[in-house]
Amino acid sequence: MSKTTKTPPPTFATEADERAYWESHDSAEHVDWSKANRVRMPNLKPSTTSISLRLPVSLLEQIKIAANKRDVPYQSLIKIWLAEKVR
Repeated sequence: MSKTTKTPPPTFATEADERAYWESHDSAEHVDWSKANRVRMPNLKPSTTSISLRLPVSLLEQIKIAANKRDVPYQSLIKIWLAEKVR
């Protein structure tokens, strides 16, 4: 059984260049995945961004009441509802 030599990935000028490269290339060309180890990153959190959203006061109050009944922050409840609708 012959082993193929893996070539190192190219260097990239920008993150966009790197993203474009990996969208069209298989990492197996550069990485011997048989030697990979599983890694746990329990403290890794997804990146977030703040947005500004205008809501009618009555709607926000209803959301806050629903969140209070579920014992979660209202912003978290909004995120949960949005994630459910997007799926």
